Amino acid sequence: MTNVAAPAVDTHCPYCALQCGIRLSGARVEPREFPTNRGGLCQKGWTSGTLLTTAHRLTTPLVRVGGELVSASWDDALDLIARKLSALRAEHGPDSVAVFGGGGLTTEKCYLLGKFARVALGTSQIDYNGRFCMSSAAAAGTRAFGLDRGMPFPITDVTRADVVLLAGANPAETMPPFLQHVRNAANSGGLIVVDPRRTPTAEQATLHLQPRPGTDLALALGILHAVVADGHLRGDYVAERTTGFEAAWRIAAAWWPERVERVTGVAAADQRRAAALLADADRAVVLTGRGTEQHARGTDTVSAWINLALALGLPGVAGSGYGCLTGQGNGQGGREHGQKADQLPGYRRIDDPAARAHVAGVWGVDPDSLPGVGRSAYELLDALGTEGGPKALLVFGSNVVVSAPRAGHVADRLSALDLLVVADFVLSETARRADVVLPVTQWAEEDGTLTNLEGRILRRVKSVDPPDGVRSDLSVLRGLAVRLGQPAHRFPDDPDEVFAELRRASRGGPADYSGITPERLSAGEELFWPVPDEDHPGTPRMFLDSFAHPDGRARFVPVDHSGPAEPVDDEYPLIATTGRVLQHYQSGAQTRLVPELVDAVPEVHVEVHPDTAARAGLAEGAWARVVSRRGATRARVRLVASARQDTVFLPFHFPGAQRANLLTNPALDPTSRMPEFKVCAVRLEVMT
Repeated sequence: MTNVAAPAVDTHCPYCALQCGIRLSGARVEPREFPTNRGGLCQKGWTSGTLLTTAHRLTTPLVRVGGELVSASWDDALDLIARKLSALRAEHGPDSVAVFGGGGLTTEKCYLLGKFARVALGTSQIDYNGRFCMSSAAAAGTRAFGLDRGMPFPITDVTRADVVLLAGANPAETMPPFLQHVRNAANSGGLIVVDPRRTPTAEQATLHLQPRPGTDLALALGILHAVVADGHLRGDYVAERTTGFEAAWRIAAAWWPERVERVTGVAAADQRRAAALLADADRAVVLTGRGTEQHARGTDTVSAWINLALALGLPGVAGSGYGCLTGQGNGQGGREHGQKADQLPGYRRIDDPAARAHVAGVWGVDPDSLPGVGRSAYELLDALGTEGGPKALLVFGSNVVVSAPRAGHVADRLSALDLLVVADFVLSETARRADVVLPVTQWAEEDGTLTNLEGRILRRVKSVDPPDGVRSDLSVLRGLAVRLGQPAHRFPDDPDEVFAELRRASRGGPADYSGITPERLSAGEELFWPVPDEDHPGTPRMFLDSFAHPDGRARFVPVDHSGPAEPVDDEYPLIATTGRVLQHYQSGAQTRLVPELVDAVPEVHVEVHPDTAARAGLAEGAWARVVSRRGATRARVRLVASARQDTVFLPFHFPGAQRANLLTNPALDPTSRMPEFKVCAVRLEVMT
């Protein structure tokens, strides 16, 4: 059991990128006033203290002996890992060892994990589960604006907006306190929601656009067409602040709303109404979420929404703009500081010689010793145990057996490894398959920083002591690095010391944290990166004067609709899409330990239109078998009259035979390498 400290501590919720402000007294959680949640919390946040006293807590390392996981000492566990890693690297080279991180890790952990992979292991094989979350929006934002920060403006700009378009986002369930920020738009008749499902968010919309899954790009082109054809184009803004409009318009010109209606199912009149609502607003915001991004053409789809925002003159204008709703708690910081396959700290590219030289100087190593670009997340998992692929994998802060696409195949690849090491605070589905499991601290048991969906840097404060026998991820990395021959000073395990080094490594980079100090954060300063020196106030609103491209202009990107990677056919006539429910988070490894949340949603369900269910011989509450070309899952039927008849929906939080990701398609976006989670062809069968 956790030794709970008595004093109340102001900190942040362990879940989504809203990072709601909370006050923690032992395991008791209360909301506090903070700009993102303004005193509100969701059911997950209210019950998050339960994790601190869960009976499922790991408190000793586990090592697999004779097929069973048995207790071991820390020295024995770390010695075993280091010995096997050294042997594999000596025989097969450094890329025979891989690392997989997570978007929920603190920024200090993300930073040190990337450094550990590149310096202690010398491997290029590192990526993280944020590749499954934000990578398409990041790629699209970078090519449009020259720089990616999920929301390049504070959340208060959304609060004041007259019109908000949410494309592929369901914050009523994923981050409920966010809904208060769109209340002004909803009350003034300006909330537009783009979603194939009639979600709780869509229920509150003035205008719900319900496209066929996989046709979001065509819908964005149709609304852009209406903007231009109906005289709403901000020609002055386009001329002064952008380039590339003509090439983008040549494609959009062929997507008149009536044609788009035939492809998407969204009425032409509603497309024109959306264009007019956005154009007539004094302040308008376009926000995208996973529903738009998790496609094999996700980057292009986000680019289409950005093109719409640019045509309306929104980005880089105070009170308006385009942004992305980051999903994981540190999804932003997690991809800025080096655990992504192609990046070094400060959002630098690992194939940039100047970036390599700068970071290597901070790390005290030869730039030529740093590896190059590695495999992206799914490609890394797919290569495990294959000829030329990694033979060992270290997992921190992720549960890939549940969360990765084509999950059955990923589980097979884990089984092919010579060594699987998982660091976690409970025995997740991935940890159950490991050769070594390392018990690590959880959210309230350590200090650290995170970057929320606005690009605001937050300090999460240690509130309780961890159980005896538990170590921090930083301590684990230090212990392994020393055993692999690194000097101890190169891998500090004090979060403030790691953050001080991170500041130096990020200095001068796109995501410059060099002016941020623990003292400034503890004093309550609101610091949004970039913060290039200690006197700098931070950058709550980016791009007000210019965009991050050398000429200062944003880029329209010509994109066209081509449809999902996997079409339906007679054998698989329905489209399956996946997402979240209010009570659970990500793979469910945490929320499925909270009795109140499990009681509310204990199992997976499949949402089906009543007519679709009747054709399959299924009734409300029956168990259905949902089958795709990659696998099958069992789910309880939930009849939903507002569902599209061609679409079924499953949440992805559940393990074993109830994994929605047994179905999903690993087809990858060519730019972001994001898998196509949101569309796969399936059929329904009666369970026998």
